[in-house]
Amino acid sequence: MEAGELEAEKHVRFILAVEKVLSSLERSRPLFLRLLLLPLSNQPSVDSQRKDDFEALAMEHLRMNGAYWGLTTLYLLHRLDAVDLDEVVSWVLECQHESGGFAGNIGHDPHILYTLSAVQVLALLDKLDVLDADKVSNYVARLQNEDGSFSGDEWGEIDTRFSYCAICCLSILHHLDKINVEKAVNYIVSCKNLDGGFGCTPGAESHAGQIFCCIGALAITGSLNHVDKDLLGWWLCERQVKSGGLNGRPEKLPDVCYSWWVLSSLIIIDRVHWIDKNKLARFILDCQDKENGGISDRPDDAVDVFHTYFGVAGLSLLEYPGIKAIDPAYALPVDTVNKIFFGRLIVRTWRS
Repeated sequence: MEAGELEAEKHVRFILAVEKVLSSLERSRPLFLRLLLLPLSNQPSVDSQRKDDFEALAMEHLRMNGAYWGLTTLYLLHRLDAVDLDEVVSWVLECQHESGGFAGNIGHDPHILYTLSAVQVLALLDKLDVLDADKVSNYVARLQNEDGSFSGDEWGEIDTRFSYCAICCLSILHHLDKINVEKAVNYIVSCKNLDGGFGCTPGAESHAGQIFCCIGALAITGSLNHVDKDLLGWWLCERQVKSGGLNGRPEKLPDVCYSWWVLSSLIIIDRVHWIDKNKLARFILDCQDKENGGISDRPDDAVDVFHTYFGVAGLSLLEYPGIKAIDPAYALPVDTVNKIFFGRLIVRTWRS
């Protein structure tokens, strides 16, 4: 692949610069996860960690996602050993609610989004054995509605994102039998549009993020026969713009995060050869901060861990040298997925 050079070590230092607080004082652990969600230019010093600011309030509920993005990036770049994993596991477990679900932070309400991130983090660290799998899976199963859809939490919002979270989470825990898979699949299929894409609910417009959720869930359940791969593949390949980047909907700007949402879907339906992979890789690499590390949504914008993760994950899907392979359906490293389902490391590709 002739696309440019990945500043891998600088990206690792960027992640570690915000994760190092995790191994300091016990009360510093929440700061670590707030830092993961802030652009490097906005990161406060340790001395200012107790300051009540807008960023702290705005990002309070997303810390579990931040842990998943940052730690998975380190794993893909062969540097997970630089983090105190026991501290991470301890914090994750403190976010678990009596219901069995996980919150985005200690003291917050549980939600299926954060429950999946928590399970993914523990899977990444090979620590799924610390979970009561029945308790977690029962929480997820209770969120399924009569029509097969899933609510995100007790308040009842419905979205195909939650269908993916439920199916992915239960599959990792080997408890898909606790839900009505047929109804779950039928609900997802009801969200398919005439353009081949999928929306958040029946009749909602197609969006690349929702398409990943629906295609990933259908792949995990062995239900890709419901997908018109050529029609969907055409919609997805049209997301590539002149710069090589991908957008989420027609007439939108490209964004590095769609290097995951679009690319993973194309790989799952075997249509990735319909886009220019070299141009996409160049776009991702152009979004790097080559001095301080990190990846942004578009060139010259502020970097953050969210886009750093999706940029590195996208390059992994493109088989960029030196990055570990990631599974396009489970959004976890391939060797982690192999351990979950085969109990050992084996050579595995998506098509196999």
